[in-house]
Amino acid sequence: MSDPIALDLTGKLLVAMPGMGDPRFDRSVVLICAHSQDGAMGLMINKPARDVDLGALMAQLEIEADPALSDLSVHIGGPVETTRGFVLHSTDYRSRLQTLEFGDDFGMTATLDVLEDMAAGKGPQAALVMLGYAGWGAGQLEGEIARNGWLTVEGDAALVFDPDDDAKWAAALGTLGIDPLGLSGIAGRA
Repeated sequence: MSDPIALDLTGKLLVAMPGMGDPRFDRSVVLICAHSQDGAMGLMINKPARDVDLGALMAQLEIEADPALSDLSVHIGGPVETTRGFVLHSTDYRSRLQTLEFGDDFGMTATLDVLEDMAAGKGPQAALVMLGYAGWGAGQLEGEIARNGWLTVEGDAALVFDPDDDAKWAAALGTLGIDPLGLSGIAGRA
């Protein structure tokens, strides 16, 4: 029988510390969708893909979408499987195929039907479309947190689905009462 995970970060936000050492996560905020003793999976919520919009993605998938969706951003969910799509959304939507619900306010669907429902005006009230995800092996995330790579904060739907991606990192730090200008990526010892 295996030991239960000591720390369950499912539904929490990871906030990248300055100097974490991985430029892919610079000033990133990651919502943890699943965390167990075997590892963790999350989606970056504040990194829009500069060269892809939802209209282009829908056209590529041959989904006829409402023109109002065309300008919505597609986000970089993380550096793993960057051609795989995910929709992070509010819990008012549930796929007829499969939706992972986590935390109090979040669902994640990785099947095409969520995009079809969004195109037909039957999708979730709040959603972020992602390409790729962030993944950690057993103990890897806990090690990064111990080395001062991440701060953890409560998952907050208003922050996650806020359209101002550039403000999310500072807003997440603000929930802890931390001014980003006062942060250092160097941990000290007392």
